Amino acid sequence: MGLADTRFSNRRRALAATLAAQRIDAILVTDLTHMRYLTGFSGSNGALLLRKDLSAVVTTDGRYTTQIAEEVPDIKATIQRRVGPNLLEGLEGPQRVGFEAAYVSVEEFKKLEEACPEDITLVPVSGVIEKQREKKDYYELQRLEEIALLANNALDDLLEAGELAIGRTERQVAADLEYRMRKAGAERVSFDTIVASGPNSAKPHHGAEDRVIANGDLVTIDFGAHLRGFNSDMTRTFVAGEVTDLAKEIYDVVLEAQLAGVAAARPGTALYDVDRACRSIIEDAGFGEYFVHSTGHGIGLHVHEGPSAAVTGKGYLEENMTLTIEPGIYVPGKGGVRIEDTLIITSGAPKIITPMSKELRII
Repeated sequence: MGLADTRFSNRRRALAATLAAQRIDAILVTDLTHMRYLTGFSGSNGALLLRKDLSAVVTTDGRYTTQIAEEVPDIKATIQRRVGPNLLEGLEGPQRVGFEAAYVSVEEFKKLEEACPEDITLVPVSGVIEKQREKKDYYELQRLEEIALLANNALDDLLEAGELAIGRTERQVAADLEYRMRKAGAERVSFDTIVASGPNSAKPHHGAEDRVIANGDLVTIDFGAHLRGFNSDMTRTFVAGEVTDLAKEIYDVVLEAQLAGVAAARPGTALYDVDRACRSIIEDAGFGEYFVHSTGHGIGLHVHEGPSAAVTGKGYLEENMTLTIEPGIYVPGKGGVRIEDTLIITSGAPKIITPMSKELRII
């Protein structure tokens, strides 16, 4: 059996074991991200029925007949547009069948119920696959490093070409960065690129508009690329021309906080404590009210996934998890700074896969 087959079957085996412990005989997977995680199928319509004995069947519609045969060679496929109900109709009871409650609407649930034969009980399941996805396997970590470096290098190249400069608009800079990522092999951006200049940099999720970058502006660039299902995420903040006292002060505080968060990100550390490592430095410097979001999140098939380093964070870091560290200070009407790295949690110090320098850079 090839590496890809082993990878997906191992994930299904782990899921089946978890569900069997909850007295669930099978699970209907309809979320497309989870379908991809468990089978490798990347189409826009599909579902998986996985039983506790590891037998499985997948279904999709006629558009993907060839694709599903190529991407999922180890599971029998049926072709049917009503993917979820189709997989339930042939079941024999009594069985407890889990469904992904967080991804099924009321209307969709009614259709699943109508498709169930007698003695089939639908059981809501939440968070099980998401929790399993928090720890990455070797293949996932390779892909995440690959796409993170691609995006990192695109920003490096943009800076070397002088495309982040006074007189250019936020939108122009974002377009050039996205073009460089696509040219380097990215399929698309992983989220809308943020280029936030001047007072816009005080808005954590500003976007990119027609504002012209001016002398003295703080310019925050938060961006990512997507390739083969995986995403990247990093942020750097720059100063255009003159460095004001406020810009220097908040940049230094955020950098100190970010480095502390990276240092705290080791296996066994409570996620709350990772957040606290960053937040306490910003609070002690008198800017606590201007740090308005959590410290970090996992990244993988989704840009934002578990674990979560936050004031409300629960659980502990484990080896092979991913985590961003992205503290920020946002002073309304004046400007803001955010610095973000993506980390892989190792047995010791974390591995930073967004290696661009974090020293203050003047453009």
